[in-house]
Amino acid sequence: MNQFDTHHVFNQAAAFENVNLFEADLPLQEALAREGGRGHIPELAELGRRLGRAETLALAQQANANGPVLRNFDRQGRRIDEIDFHPSWHALMMLLISSGAHSAPWTRPGPGAQVARAAAYLLFGQVENGSQCPVTMTYASVPALRQSPALAARWLPKILSTEYDPRPLPIDQKRGALIGMGMTEKQGGSDVRSNTTRAEPVPPAEAQRVFGAHSLDVYRLVGHKWFFSAPQSDAHLVLAQTDDEGSAGLSCFLVPRFLDDGSHNAVRVQRLKDKLGNRSNASSEVEFTGAYGWLLGKPGRGIPTILEMGSHTRLDCVLGSAGAMRAALTHALHHARQRSAFGKALAEQPLMQNVLADLALESEAATAFALRLARCFDHPADAAETALGRMLTPAGKYWICKRGPAFGAEAMEVIGGSGYVEESPLARLYRELPVNSIWEGSGNVMCLDLLRAFGRSPAAADALEAELQLAGGDNADYLRFTGALLAQLRSQAIDEYGARLLAERIVLAVQAGLLLRHAPAAVSGAFIASRIAREPGGAFGRLPAGVDCAAILARALPVDSPRT
Repeated sequence: MNQFDTHHVFNQAAAFENVNLFEADLPLQEALAREGGRGHIPELAELGRRLGRAETLALAQQANANGPVLRNFDRQGRRIDEIDFHPSWHALMMLLISSGAHSAPWTRPGPGAQVARAAAYLLFGQVENGSQCPVTMTYASVPALRQSPALAARWLPKILSTEYDPRPLPIDQKRGALIGMGMTEKQGGSDVRSNTTRAEPVPPAEAQRVFGAHSLDVYRLVGHKWFFSAPQSDAHLVLAQTDDEGSAGLSCFLVPRFLDDGSHNAVRVQRLKDKLGNRSNASSEVEFTGAYGWLLGKPGRGIPTILEMGSHTRLDCVLGSAGAMRAALTHALHHARQRSAFGKALAEQPLMQNVLADLALESEAATAFALRLARCFDHPADAAETALGRMLTPAGKYWICKRGPAFGAEAMEVIGGSGYVEESPLARLYRELPVNSIWEGSGNVMCLDLLRAFGRSPAAADALEAELQLAGGDNADYLRFTGALLAQLRSQAIDEYGARLLAERIVLAVQAGLLLRHAPAAVSGAFIASRIAREPGGAFGRLPAGVDCAAILARALPVDSPRT
């Protein structure tokens, strides 16, 4: 130091970067293999290497620091409603689309396809969450579009393309396409049945003039959407009221951004939402001033049409939260191993070990649950897997997404003040974590959906019981907990008032069973002692005495993590 230097910098952790995110995640590797995705390990290892590079992680910071900008008009005063994105956003989108994160299970179906895609999506969730939104909607739109063969024939080749094409053009001129959603309105939110947007059939001559050979089932929409996700997408799935004879009610429409002649469809972007998080992604408010759209599915059956899409978007909410929690854990644990306080490394101090190990348990359980849920989507013809997925999807979206914000706050506190500033990824991760609880149905909506799953089919309880019994009968706390849960379900002693607690206990039971079957005893034992033998608390760091924290943390992130 020279005479004018006031200090030198030391006792600071290096950035967690240039790490292979897949090879550093043993619980993810194990879950992938056992749930049917073993054959995809090489491609996921390569993806983990690319995502963990310093250059890729920097794109996430840049995309959030330079959010989208709406341009309603060009310099001549023409309405254009274009969204300008920073180059970092386009680089992230290119990475997601080229990897098939939106399409792989549909273009390469087979054993483990959904599980492998889930693992990839979880890895992307450790990098940047805003760019996952349009990818999720595009991925989830495929089952809905297949309900209309004529639309599917024209749109699916572009949707399933692995070329990212952000150019504002009609669909026939694009190399690849993205799909968004427009469901909620000001007066109703999740209560979409209260939507007031209306759709009326277009006379055949007008439809022929606008769409030529694609003029079947064309409607015009007038109304608004309060949350219109990713307005830069090439088309949106939209709910609107119809008065068709014998089938009045909500119908679903595919509303293109551009008409075939290159003109803008009458979808007016009013503004972009100024959101707490997910700031790299554009969310908007729009008005339909006579916008054209094609009927998707049957008139008056919009909610059943869109539910198939909803199940896949909800799966991604679980995966996105699990990925963000994993990222927060790795940054916190990496910091604690390199930062010293009061004479030794943070990670060596008993109380900090309790906190970190508790976070590690939560993250591993979320990963195990998420990939087990993805396996349900790999077997649509299996009645038991379908029943289990129908129940675990809303339960998992409720509990895992609900745990995310508290997890992010605790991980940020491990790092301290330097984790609270924008240069740290923890601040961004913390802002991202609430959105998955809110988007695609709030916690209460998910718990009501869970009750409907049990009310509609006794097979749901049977499927859950079969899954829980796979863990065997050696753990008394697990047997007591699951026995009481199944007895409650069999007696139908469930009501709306207690639906949140029911969802929580179902997820905890499935997580405990998976860990008993597949994780080391140090992990499963600590999870059961802290979440099954007693109710989970509101803070992390409540593990009981005798837990092998060192073993849990060594598994959570190897000390010598694989480098890129």
